[in-house]
Amino acid sequence: MRNEPLAYRMSPRSLDEFVGQKHIVGEKKLLRRLIEADNLHSLIFFGPPGTGKTALARIIANITKSMFVSLNAVTCGIADIKQIVTDTKNQFINPNGRTVLFLDEIHRFNKAQQDSLLPHVENGTIVLIGATTENPYFEVNKALISRSTIFMLNPLTNEDIYSILKNALSDRERGLGEYDVEIPDETLMKLSSSCSGDARIALNALELAVQTTKCDKSGKIYITNEVLKECIQNNAIRFDKSGEEHYDNISAFIKSMRGSSPDGALFYLGKALVAGEDINFIARRIVICAAEDVGLANPNALVVAQSAAEAVRMIGMPESALILAEAAAYVAVSEKSNSCSAAIFNIMEDVKNMDTGEIPMWLRNAPVDEMKEHGYSIGYKYAHNYEGNYVEQQYLPDIIKNRIYYKPTQNGDEGKLTEWMKKRK
Repeated sequence: MRNEPLAYRMSPRSLDEFVGQKHIVGEKKLLRRLIEADNLHSLIFFGPPGTGKTALARIIANITKSMFVSLNAVTCGIADIKQIVTDTKNQFINPNGRTVLFLDEIHRFNKAQQDSLLPHVENGTIVLIGATTENPYFEVNKALISRSTIFMLNPLTNEDIYSILKNALSDRERGLGEYDVEIPDETLMKLSSSCSGDARIALNALELAVQTTKCDKSGKIYITNEVLKECIQNNAIRFDKSGEEHYDNISAFIKSMRGSSPDGALFYLGKALVAGEDINFIARRIVICAAEDVGLANPNALVVAQSAAEAVRMIGMPESALILAEAAAYVAVSEKSNSCSAAIFNIMEDVKNMDTGEIPMWLRNAPVDEMKEHGYSIGYKYAHNYEGNYVEQQYLPDIIKNRIYYKPTQNGDEGKLTEWMKKRK
């Protein structure tokens, strides 16, 4: 039995064998032109696992005339970089005087390690090809970013993975072609759609299914839905609670609630819960959305969100999924207004950045009568002494007395406030 996993053996050897990512390796696309011309400069590939980052590096290794070195940032350090530079400058080892360095998981390098690459990338001694599942704009030094071309790889489509699996089943040299495997197309497509765009997961599951399924008397191996389900277990989820997927998912969750999409809000909530996201963190985001985006259009949304946050702290999972779902859906379907949040943030900006004057004397506190001799609280009109419990009075400091911060909408309950304010005037 071959030692290498199927996913490794089926790695494409050329751009013609590469499946997916047509936006960067399709005909006449920049990356394809650079690779085919062996005219590389520093590149960074980023995208989810199993989308072809390492495969592209292997294709470059097969094509380039420069010395090619592959390292993993988890297991190497500055000493390895220094040795590569030394070997690159050795005319006997490397007459070309240039090395293409593939650094997998470049985000694992700390700032000092990344800085050690910089002078050699700058002078062209090293052509860096970095690969990362994290957003390089967050994880890679700006100096390296500015000297590199960034290529984003997308999750493979179901059709892409289906094509890769079919190739693996038919390839006798590197794949599973030596086995007499029978697997219905709909079963193979189901596997393709259960891997979150990760070809490695799909190939590993297929290999496990073939190798652990007994053949019948004729030597044929039948792969069913049930067999594949056991091999892949649960649907693969791309979610790192400390990485970009965490931030992207919570961003989509909040924007779905803000955009009044209960389906979107519940979907991203469900994804977060399956991935093990902190339920208290989710609850806090619902509370914030209720205050910031629903606001006074439906004040009850904040009450519901706060009650849900308290209940989640008491109960925990799995029951908290129901509580969070109800709160998220309620916030999503509520009418929206950010008038109040806009008002308070504008006020805070004014307070920090401009002279907003002094508190009017009639609004100031006068705990002792002697202070009234200096004008404190003198002239204040007590609203409940007037008809309708309202009296016209200046409340803002003189210098900003004509400013209007709170501008209510006609949405939901806030519409009633607008009508009351009109009558008041």
